[in-house]
Amino acid sequence: MTDDAPLTLTPESARRWREDLDSWAIPPEILAAAPETPWGCPTGLFARSAEEAVAAREAPPTPSQQRAREVLPDGGSVLDVGAGGGAASLPLCPPAAIVTAVDQSAGMLSAFAELAARQGVDHAVVEGLWPDVAGQVGPADVVVCHHVLYNVGDLVPFLLALTGRARRRVVVEITAEHPQATLNPLWLHFHGNVRPTRPSAADAAQVLHDLGLDVGMEELQAPPRWGHHEHDRGELVAFTRRRLCLPAERDPEIDAVLEPPGPRPTVTLWWPGSA
Repeated sequence: MTDDAPLTLTPESARRWREDLDSWAIPPEILAAAPETPWGCPTGLFARSAEEAVAAREAPPTPSQQRAREVLPDGGSVLDVGAGGGAASLPLCPPAAIVTAVDQSAGMLSAFAELAARQGVDHAVVEGLWPDVAGQVGPADVVVCHHVLYNVGDLVPFLLALTGRARRRVVVEITAEHPQATLNPLWLHFHGNVRPTRPSAADAAQVLHDLGLDVGMEELQAPPRWGHHEHDRGELVAFTRRRLCLPAERDPEIDAVLEPPGPRPTVTLWWPGSA
């Protein structure tokens, strides 16, 4: 199955995925009162996460790294969709020798390019949303996509485009539950708002299965992505405040009730490419 193959039927699992994601919409009255947009990601935290991943390259591989490395040839290529600072792809060099990063954020791509250059990794960047920009990139031996799927309502074309650009394998990593579920107690505390919990990684795996893809699945208790260093705390509090649609003067209260980041139940999904 390729990214340009006609799809005559959207699986019911994909419709449920979209409905479950739609249930995460912020209530209009809370969103209207937000002093700044709750969306977007802190470039500094993502850049440090990538630097730590590169520094730990010689450590035992994560399941996602292992599934990518076992099919990567020496001097091979990686396409990183939703690359952020490059935490998913740059630790794969070597054996990979070239990485193409796709991200909608110019700031993230700049951080990726800076780290790739420091590591001596041949690289290219494409700014835009996947799969809109899929036509701007060629096939790669391995396509990686970490912590992106929960931002994708229309999952089928997104997954098929990943598959159609991978010669050997697609490797996706996401949290077992929606990443914002950890903030559900804070939504209740500050807004009295009960948040949803679905979809999950198991739901994503079901969509892949229903598309006829031979998907593998492995779970891991991953360390926190950020916030576990003292110097991250201020950025983490600010990030949480924006997510909660609160003003900056609530930062001390958020700091008081925000639990230190703990292990993250994380899932690796992988399946063959078709490029």
